[in-house]
Amino acid sequence: MSIIIDRRLNSGKKSTVNRQRFLRRYKNTIKESVKEQINQRSITDMERGTDVAIPRKDVSEPVFHHGDNGRRQHVHPGNKEFHSGDRFKRPEGSQGHETGEGEASHQGSGIDDFVFQINRDEFLQYLFEDLELPNLIKKNLMDTTEYSLRRAGFTLYGSPDRLNIVRSLRAANARRIALFGKERKLIRELKRQLRELEVQPGNRDREKEEELRNQINELNKKLRRLPFIDDFDLRFNNLVRVPQPSSKAVMICIMDVSGSMTREIKDIAKRFFLLLYLFLERNYEATEVVFIRHHSEARECNEHDFFYARETGGTVVSSALVLARQIIDDRYPPAKWNIYVAQASDGDNWDSDNPLCHDAITRKLLPLVQYFAYVEIANRHQNLWHTYKDIEKNFSEQFAQQQIRDQSNIYPVFRRLFEKKVE
Repeated sequence: MSIIIDRRLNSGKKSTVNRQRFLRRYKNTIKESVKEQINQRSITDMERGTDVAIPRKDVSEPVFHHGDNGRRQHVHPGNKEFHSGDRFKRPEGSQGHETGEGEASHQGSGIDDFVFQINRDEFLQYLFEDLELPNLIKKNLMDTTEYSLRRAGFTLYGSPDRLNIVRSLRAANARRIALFGKERKLIRELKRQLRELEVQPGNRDREKEEELRNQINELNKKLRRLPFIDDFDLRFNNLVRVPQPSSKAVMICIMDVSGSMTREIKDIAKRFFLLLYLFLERNYEATEVVFIRHHSEARECNEHDFFYARETGGTVVSSALVLARQIIDDRYPPAKWNIYVAQASDGDNWDSDNPLCHDAITRKLLPLVQYFAYVEIANRHQNLWHTYKDIEKNFSEQFAQQQIRDQSNIYPVFRRLFEKKVE
């Protein structure tokens, strides 16, 4: 078995293979660092790479060495001040040989933590590892734009790069055997007769020998005129285009921007949806995102308005759910699309509107969608949470809700909602 080692250098003149091995070794440390970075960054700075610090004790290789126990004597060269047996105090105001938060000292030395940088792709890879859109299924092949080439036997015509040498030589050999099999058999018989005449005791029949030689030569000349390989011996690998199954998905993002949503709550909601947007953008090329903002009225908007528009008002959550159903009916037939809905709110809704929300989700949306995720951004549960609790109980495969109390809960809640299910 051949083993190919890729020793190409990356732009930093470091081996890519060594870098990938290093990343695998410190995978858990990097994931913890990525998790901390998400809670500290601003919304506009969410996706860039980052510096990862690894404690120096973790990067050291295990070695065999003498222990610290027992009595040992050291002789240091260049000593003109101390003699054997002298005792002196440890320098004050320092951690000795350690680095860190101790006061500065003119003595001692140490080693800083090992710090390296991961790029944007590596950062997003660790961020969204082991996550997926739940219940994603392959829809029909209509409107497919991707094809793959697959082997489908052999053909007599094709481009030179698809020439199958083995098949071509095998066909040429079969042709030569089929056309001149009798002549070869006759040549062998004539040679056998000629050999018998040559070894026959007594007078040899020279004329007969010469006649046999002439026949053999004529047959050999005829064989040499046969081409070793002809055009119709050529065989080409036949490749056919096979359409790839489509996994198109649409995510409908619904964000509450009513007056009860404070600036901090809106910021948490934006962070959650931005995390979701990056997740979809990175993992699914054929995924579309629909943005809906709502207060007492709901409207579809673009990405910029969804995250940065400043309009506000009362709270009627059902208006956004009804609009989501209208968008699905108009543009995303369930037979062709995997449909997902993500909603973020503080849960403070008009009491009379909660039954309408329950009806809109259970009767109008869940029959059409693969997954509905709701996040409540509040310190304690509001009336909408209790309304959705009944839906979560009866539709546990399609509906899930989580609570976010502060910014540090965003990433753990996101992972719980979209973690990969083990079948």
